[in-house]
Amino acid sequence: MTAVETSATASAQAIELRRVRKDFEGHPVIQGVDLRIEPGEFCVFVGPSGCGKSTLLRLVAGLESPSAGEVLIGERDVTELAPRERGVAMVFQSYALYPHMTVHENIAFGLETGRGLGRAQIDAKVREAADRLELTPLLKRLPRQLSGGQRQRVAIGRAIVREPSVFLFDEPLSNLDAQLRVQTRLEIARLHQAMKTTMVYVTHDQVEAMTLADRIVVLNAGRIEQVGAPKELYQRPRNLFVAGFIGSARMNFLPVRVLDCGAGRVGVQLPGGGVMHIPAQGEGITPGETLTLGIRPEHIAHDFGDAAIEGPIEVVEELGEDRLVYLRSPDGTLLCARWGTEPPLGEGTTTRMYLLASRCHLFGADGAALDAP
Repeated sequence: MTAVETSATASAQAIELRRVRKDFEGHPVIQGVDLRIEPGEFCVFVGPSGCGKSTLLRLVAGLESPSAGEVLIGERDVTELAPRERGVAMVFQSYALYPHMTVHENIAFGLETGRGLGRAQIDAKVREAADRLELTPLLKRLPRQLSGGQRQRVAIGRAIVREPSVFLFDEPLSNLDAQLRVQTRLEIARLHQAMKTTMVYVTHDQVEAMTLADRIVVLNAGRIEQVGAPKELYQRPRNLFVAGFIGSARMNFLPVRVLDCGAGRVGVQLPGGGVMHIPAQGEGITPGETLTLGIRPEHIAHDFGDAAIEGPIEVVEELGEDRLVYLRSPDGTLLCARWGTEPPLGEGTTTRMYLLASRCHLFGADGAALDAP
């Protein structure tokens, strides 16, 4: 990772995007985004490749200029300001450390130009950042003598010493192996707890988003689909896109036929003939209409429920303490359940998956959730 130096203050600042658009050669990439990130908040941008999450981050940093709209940091309009005037530090996916400089020199580099700091002041700031990131024993090493995770921490240290009011992270863990990803994710979480600085973090990784964020912004095709706390997005997705994107393994979706609508519930027929009454707002829904039922793998039981779907097991993925069991439903949909190690099941076995009505979501033909009352 590398950091973009900017002027900085030690206090956290809010970030606000107002009707922000970005076009590249006439192609809209960001399409009218309105968003406010509160001071000291850890906000994570997620979405599929090409959804605009990195572009949105670069618009906040000043590395891209909006085609329309305004960017505010700390209630100050920074839309036309250069990156170094915004009080932010950006940490990129690539490390880009100076290979001929030691860890100490890499961290200190941004402080030695135009800051008016003495050697003792610079050294104190470098050592404070190194202590926080557990880099003190490595200060005399060159980048080639460091692991990927250590190089990443040096790049973060180079940003920390500038005391920014806003940290921006663009997929900082994507170059690390699984073990280092976990370790460094915890270090970033501790860093936020200690510094209380506003942080905006771009990732495609579900675990990073759910574990780090105070709020998650789900982007799709340059638009915001939903903003909320991780638990809120997981439990009450606004539409099919959010429901399918948040969560791993992803939510199951089944076509169901409406049988009847009552006060705060919708009766539906499942593939195979089972019937359930699901808590949902049924206004405007008519019998005979086709809806989409969503249920997460961990909410499918193997022994009891309000209705069952029977079919052959096609794949069993053993994960250690639990497993993912894939069943082919009568309509051809492949359903995934997260079960423990019991009962013993093999591929080709016919079994039942039981659905709990209280754990099901319903989505209309337009993809919008029919929220439970």
